[in-house]
Amino acid sequence: MQRSRTFSIFLLVFACLTVGSLRAQVVSDTVPTSIDPELENILNSKSAKEYYIGGITVTGTKRYDQQLLISIAGINVGDKVMIPGGDNFSKALNNLWNQHLFSNMQIFFTKLEGNKLYIEINVTERPALSKFHIIGPKKADQDELKNKIGLVASRVVTENTKRNAEDVIKRFYTDKGFQSATVNIEEVQDPNLPNSIILNIYVQKGHKVRIENVSFFGNENVNEQRLKKQLKGTKEMTKITLYPTKEASPYGEIKQPSFREYLGDMGFLSLTKTKEFLDPYFRFKLFSSAKFSTKKYEEDKEKVLEYYNSLGYRDAAIVADTQYYNKKGNLKVDLKVDEGHQYYFGNVTWKGNTKYPDSVLGSILGITKGDTYNLEILNKKLGKQMSQEGGDISSYYMDDGYLFFRIDPVETAVYNDTIDFEIRITEGPQATIKNVTIQGNEKTKEHVIRRELRTLPGEKFSRQDLIRSQREIAQLNFFNQEKIGINPVPNPEDGTVDIHYTVEEKSSDQLELSAGWGGGIGLTGTLGVTFNNFSIKNIFNKKAWDPLPTGDGQKLSMRVQSNGRAYQSYNFSFTEPWLGGKKRNSLTFSLYKSVFRTGGIDASGRYFFSDTNRLKNFGASISLGKQLKWPDDFFTLVYSLSYTQYKLQNYTLFTPDFKNGTSNNLSVKIALNRNSAGPNPIFPTSGSNFLLSGQFTPPYSLFRENTTNQDSYKLPEFHKWRLNAEWFIPIGKAMGADKTRQFVLRAAAKYGFMGRYNADLNYSPFERFQVGDAGLANGSYILGYDIIAHRGYPVYENSNPKINPDQQNASQFFTIFNKYTLEMRYPFTTNPSSTIFGMVWFEAANGWYDYKSYDPFRLRRSAGVGMRFFLPMFGLLGFDYGVGFDRITPGGRLRDATRFTFMLGYEPE
Repeated sequence: MQRSRTFSIFLLVFACLTVGSLRAQVVSDTVPTSIDPELENILNSKSAKEYYIGGITVTGTKRYDQQLLISIAGINVGDKVMIPGGDNFSKALNNLWNQHLFSNMQIFFTKLEGNKLYIEINVTERPALSKFHIIGPKKADQDELKNKIGLVASRVVTENTKRNAEDVIKRFYTDKGFQSATVNIEEVQDPNLPNSIILNIYVQKGHKVRIENVSFFGNENVNEQRLKKQLKGTKEMTKITLYPTKEASPYGEIKQPSFREYLGDMGFLSLTKTKEFLDPYFRFKLFSSAKFSTKKYEEDKEKVLEYYNSLGYRDAAIVADTQYYNKKGNLKVDLKVDEGHQYYFGNVTWKGNTKYPDSVLGSILGITKGDTYNLEILNKKLGKQMSQEGGDISSYYMDDGYLFFRIDPVETAVYNDTIDFEIRITEGPQATIKNVTIQGNEKTKEHVIRRELRTLPGEKFSRQDLIRSQREIAQLNFFNQEKIGINPVPNPEDGTVDIHYTVEEKSSDQLELSAGWGGGIGLTGTLGVTFNNFSIKNIFNKKAWDPLPTGDGQKLSMRVQSNGRAYQSYNFSFTEPWLGGKKRNSLTFSLYKSVFRTGGIDASGRYFFSDTNRLKNFGASISLGKQLKWPDDFFTLVYSLSYTQYKLQNYTLFTPDFKNGTSNNLSVKIALNRNSAGPNPIFPTSGSNFLLSGQFTPPYSLFRENTTNQDSYKLPEFHKWRLNAEWFIPIGKAMGADKTRQFVLRAAAKYGFMGRYNADLNYSPFERFQVGDAGLANGSYILGYDIIAHRGYPVYENSNPKINPDQQNASQFFTIFNKYTLEMRYPFTTNPSSTIFGMVWFEAANGWYDYKSYDPFRLRRSAGVGMRFFLPMFGLLGFDYGVGFDRITPGGRLRDATRFTFMLGYEPE
């Protein structure tokens, strides 16, 4: 409307020539008092004549530079213009109009000298925004809306600006379930600023609209409850009533089985039929907000059709749908479907395959004649929809180098309810990897990433190698797992492929810092640092310290802890994951020292800790790990040699038979591990992790006669076996755009057994198992036993009547334990800056003192909920709240059987 008006003004100016040479004499008023005849003759001429622009002035603007506006207009001094017939002036006005800065524009002829024409561009500026107020919503909504509507002070206000603000506000409340929100925008002139306005935005969100019912019509073959289950973002509200409303639908009467029909159809034996019968009276939706979102509703309609297609109804369509309000103001959603016919797979033939015969491809496809038609399953089996799990036809080819492989299913015949397919395959040549490039690693050395890759130049392309390379890069924990990019670039001309990896560095170092004050203990605190991407070879290079030498993928850890006089420990460890740099052989070296004092309460009631009651430890260990190639390269074998010296002084925790003296524990440990869990090491979503280990001391008693228990305490002898197994199973479909928000079931089983070489000697008091509580301690290598957590229980107390009460402390340590865990996990965020997930869990465990009392079916059970938080700087933090079922006593309170525990730094066993 305004644009047409502007051009009308432009034509009027040319027709009437309302301004002449007297324009130079007018200062405050632009309306002319007379007309220059020479300017009047310009448009009255019947023949076109060429003129030159002699000068340009801009009037009416106070906010913008004149030369800038002339530049935007695109008309300059010296330009040729043809009058009549030229379009220079209309283009200039159009260029200025497109800036949305002016409400009106005119071009005047001010003077003519020979063939030089002087012009004036007169503009009327749009008002600028001085400030705005959102009136009506609560303050929290106002603050959120101010960041969304895009209004900025000093910017020009246009109709589009106001319309956009109105749309954003309505959409904001629509997403919250307020479908009838109204927005009224009022312009008020700002008295303090010229040509500036204040916007008062009045908002009334109205009442919240909830979906009372979703009804399907025309669904003769598919139950309505199954269709409603496909609606992920369009949920019904909870309802409890004895008198359900019976409002008419534009698509017919809503079907509701009577009680007689429900009984006659044996509906009470079917959960679906029971829910359908009870739905008008009772519906419980615990986590459903029942708000209506147009975007989610459209997505849900597509999900309904996808579900129909998965059942063989490939012609299914939603022919009509509507939403309307009932008398209570709640929303009712009705959908009318046309199911069409159910189809089945017919004959499947293969064309173009030379590597694999038809029988092999048919076996991989797994679809036989008569199976219900399902295009999604067909595409998944063919590999049209790629997945990390593989097992489809495309992955079989691409894992063998056939990067240029192509497969297309073609319907060759449709007769009655049967569809025949011809699967057309173009195998192409096997591709060879040519170049491998890496970008984004600003701190980590390129060789650290490159040595993890399974895609090497000159080798045959493999899709599985790409997936494995991505997993290995993620396992380094130096990069954002969600930003690891792999881009294969095929070169059909020479049958090669270039692979480009992109990474984004993240902080992987960790800091542990705590301090406190305890009565009778004094100052307590912990200081620990872990550098996960250390570079020891640059330790003497001053230029590499920023703040420490990094980039070679080595791990350096140092930790000091003090609980006043009660306890002090010092730990140091260093790991080189690629010893020699050519093979995945790891080397780990660690040192530790600690002192633990016991005491009591003095006459004044204060705690004291005595040097006459203490345990001193000193230990060192060295480990060499090697990645195996058989049975597959997920296996690693680790050899460890460790030495621990225990100095006991009136210390009876292990056994009262040996409370003074020195014990030297020398052992060798062999561990076989297979870890395919991934891709995120903090929150694995698939794969498994198995560990089998055996720890052995020298059999001292076999080399000397008349060995006593006292001798065995000084030189412990034992063999210890551990078996850990855990599986990560994704449940359901991933949710969200990143496809990472998915329930994951973790199932784990752990076993520990300790044996002795000489049946005449007691079991070693060291290296046993303590079961119960949260598993928090200062490390089994310091305290001399393995700590096995059991949420919902304290540390297991003496339950063996054969044990002497004087050995109560020693009875905490078992020679056998079994533990089983089930966790249903759900990630709230997997961002590189933080990983947060919640869980519900069930655990069962127990410990035994000897093999005679071992009963693997007698377990202590517990269940509860928990949360885990991982921050790269501080590591893992977790909370659990559980109830120990075997702690519940007759007549006792459930609260007395519950326990709150937390974990810090690592997930306990």
